[in-house]
Amino acid sequence: MGTNEEVVEIETLEKSLLEENEDEAVLYAASFREMEESFVKYQTVQWVLYSLLLVLAWGIGFLMLFYVPVRRFILRKDIRSRTLYLTPNAIVYKVTRPVPFPCFGVLKKEKHVLLHSVADVVVEQGYMQSLFGVYSLRIENLGIRRPPSDDVKIQGVANPNAFRKAVMMRLSHMRNEILSRQASTLEDVPHHLMMSPSRSLKHDSTPGELLIMQKLEEVGSSVKRLQYLFEEQQSQTTESMD
Repeated sequence: MGTNEEVVEIETLEKSLLEENEDEAVLYAASFREMEESFVKYQTVQWVLYSLLLVLAWGIGFLMLFYVPVRRFILRKDIRSRTLYLTPNAIVYKVTRPVPFPCFGVLKKEKHVLLHSVADVVVEQGYMQSLFGVYSLRIENLGIRRPPSDDVKIQGVANPNAFRKAVMMRLSHMRNEILSRQASTLEDVPHHLMMSPSRSLKHDSTPGELLIMQKLEEVGSSVKRLQYLFEEQQSQTTESMD
């Protein structure tokens, strides 16, 4: 795991990249409105169960039961304010929710996840969620200098599989573009520079040519590795979609 300075540098870089692409087109927008009633019921039942347990334990659960109407009001404001959409380079999630005592204002949250840092989008549903038809979306990061706890988790998305499919298709398109650029770069290199280092040494290549050939071999191996990883992930994505 990287140091705090490295994490700060990554977040600063991501912020600058996102600021440059604020006006990007929206490729897909998820919806929450259809799940409002189910989401509020699920969260209310969960709250009441916790309250009953605390009534038996310390008695403070009575206060939580009296708080249920306020809790439902906050939940409705919360899910109505949520927006989740996909742009060509990022996943954007925004929400504005009242504080526990709504008279004191609201809390605004805005999360941008760059697509190049996304490993997968997981659709989850626990036992209680299944009773109310509520799903959760978890956006997994690649885990490079980032802990798993940094994954973004969002509840109450209507048709989460469609959003996941849109993200995975965009990731597939981006990886195809990278492979195409790397392949075209290799094709543009003169043929005599594509020879193995041993053959080049026999022909008294200059140090500059040797360095170029070494880099080309590294690029070639990287292309093969990316192709293998892409084909493997594409097959796993196809199976999960089916």
